[in-house]
Formats: sequence, structure tokens, C-alpha cells
Amino acid sequence: MAHLLSLSLESARRLAVSSQHLAGPRPGGDPEGLRQVLRTLRCLQLDPVNVVARSHLLVLWSRVGGYDPAGLDALLWRERWLFEYWAHAASIVLAEDYPIHQVMMRGYARPGGQIHAWMEANDALRRHVLDRLRREGPLPVGGFEDLAAVPWQSSGWTNGRNVERMLDFLWFQGQIMVAGREGRKRLWDLTERRLPEWAATEPLTQEEAVTRAAEHALRALGVARAADIERHFVRDRYPGLAGALAGLEEAGRVLPAEVEGGTERWYVHRDALDLLERPWQPRTTLLSPFDNLICDRERTERLWGFVFRTEMYVPKHKRQYGHYIMPILHGERLVGRLVPRLDRRRRLLEIEGVFPEPGTPADEVTTGAVGLAVAGLAEFAGAGEIAYGDRVVDPWRPAAVG
Repeated sequence: MAHLLSLSLESARRLAVSSQHLAGPRPGGDPEGLRQVLRTLRCLQLDPVNVVARSHLLVLWSRVGGYDPAGLDALLWRERWLFEYWAHAASIVLAEDYPIHQVMMRGYARPGGQIHAWMEANDALRRHVLDRLRREGPLPVGGFEDLAAVPWQSSGWTNGRNVERMLDFLWFQGQIMVAGREGRKRLWDLTERRLPEWAATEPLTQEEAVTRAAEHALRALGVARAADIERHFVRDRYPGLAGALAGLEEAGRVLPAEVEGGTERWYVHRDALDLLERPWQPRTTLLSPFDNLICDRERTERLWGFVFRTEMYVPKHKRQYGHYIMPILHGERLVGRLVPRLDRRRRLLEIEGVFPEPGTPADEVTTGAVGLAVAGLAEFAGAGEIAYGDRVVDPWRPAAVG
């Protein structure tokens, strides 16, 4: 039986932060540095919110500092080293992980379900989409006629959006891919034309895919329970996870661990063990609300005692902090929240509020480090000036100026 690692809460936090490239030397902001980060994270959540910058861009900024987003576009659209698919949400994922995602593609819209029945009823629309792409792709949603015989019915915004639904379902099935973007509009093409020739397409068994995905998730998390793995990377797509972890533990690739403050069984991947031995080199940065470190709210509370909720869809008068909240990571701790807003016309980054956690010291080291992070965010977002509002308490005002 493998030796049980015993981790203090501080050590577990440091392992989690280091595994995410949020401590230690920064990877470069060039394409190779981005590859290094992405090989660890395995996915970047796509979200339309653009208060300061799009979430996937901020996740990389938090890790590498200033960089040119054109480098990420090159990995996506020119090199096709990345592609867009569904991980724990709509995400940017690695082409080398195509066999993992292919498991979802193979099983999507099986006979007997609503989606399969709708696609069969609208086979003319399906064939129209594929034929147009074969002849003319890449195309936006407006490049297709709505030939649906049976409209898509839903209580949400997708109701009656037949072409969009067909494109999404064909995307989930792996028949088509996002080939580029015009602003936020996706351009679609056939997978056979977009998937790079070097990408593996040999199907994995479900067990192989779960084992591979679990290793990726655990490396990214640093230290995790089975439930944390289940909610990470390809969320809720780990059938037989307990058996996969047992096999990895028996093979010595995964080690059992205990974390201070509970009796739960945690795991650490053997590839992360050297991070426990390295000198601790903390950094301070701001995190997207959808950052990979904190996207699992329950794990965030367990490891950091940090209760985080977005308030974008909360009525203004009921918000505790503000519309767009960025957690503040200082060393291995989440020490507070910051509410920024970018005025693009005036090239002004407004800091509407800074809300330190109870017990966070307002000393020069902490406030100064946060101030430098704010200055870095302003530069990345293209702001030439930083302003702060009445909800930035006095000890944090110099930090906001940077």
C-alpha cells in the first residue's frame, strides 16, 4: 500500500497554487510559455463576459503576466494545437486530448433521447449544414437556411433557434468544429478539415479515457479528492473513477494523502511531488471569476475558507460586492476580492471596490503587491490610467494606484 502523504493546509494550498503556475517563476508570455501553462490546465473556459477582458485571456494573464493574445489565436486557428469543445463548460482544449473528448462525441445524442429524435426529424437541415460546409466552409450561423421541419422547443433563449441548435449538436458529436471567429461569432467547418493530421484519432475505451482525464485533472489541481476530480476538466464524465484511481495508485502514479482539517482521502500525482520540495516563491495576482484554480466553489471553500460567488446576475441592490468580482491571490492565500471595470473609451481601469478577507494585513507588502497586480491588469487591458472609488478603503488606496 502506498505511503499516505500528510499535508498541512498551507502545504496543500501551496501545492495547488504551484501546480497552476501561480507561484514560482512565471512561464514566458510567448507561444511556448502559453503551451506550458495549457499543458497543465488542459482547458480554458470560454465566457462572453468582457468587463475587463475575456476570461480565457485573464486566466493566462494571471499566470504569465503581459502577453500578446495573438499568440493564443495562432495556437487555436493557425497551428490548430488547440480547439474549442465542451470540457466543464464551453472551453478551449488541446488537440492532443482529442481522444478523451471523442468519448463524449461518440455518446452524444444517442437513440431514444430528445436530441436524437429532433435531429432525425430535421435530417434535411442536418444534411444542408454538412453539405454547405463541405462546399463552402468555414461559415457563420447566418450561412445556413433554416430548413427545420420541427422547430426546437425550449423555455430558454434557444427556443426556435434551429440552425444554432443543429450546429451545436453536430459540434458535440464531433462532426464539425469551430474554425475561427468574427468577433464573437463562430465560424464552422468540418472536423475532417480542422483537426490537425498529427492528432490521434484512435478511439480510447471509456476506462482509458477516464484514467487519462483523471491524471490530467489531478496534475492541474495539485491535490484533490475524487469529488474534486469529478468536477474538474471533463466535469461529470468520469464513470468508474474509483476504479481508475485505485489502478493509478497501484501503479504508483497517484499517491493517497490527507489534508489538515479533515479525514477525507485526497490524492497527489507523483509528477507533482517535486513541487513540494521546491523553494516557495509566492506571487500576487488577480483571478478571473472562472479561473481554473477556483472554478470548483466547494473545493475553494475547503482549501482556502473562501466563499466565492459571482454577482453578475444578482440585482444591483442585492449585490454584496459588485457586478464583476476578481479574487485576489497573495502567495498561497485568497486574501480578498477586487471589483474592476474597464472604460474602454477613456482607457481607464476603475477599481470600484477592494474587499479584504477578515484577518488580511493591510501592510505595505500586501497592499503594494496587490497594487502591482492591478497595474499589470490595467496594462494588459489597455488602460492608461487607474481610478478607484469610494468602496476602496484607505489602506488599499495606494495599492489601487500601483
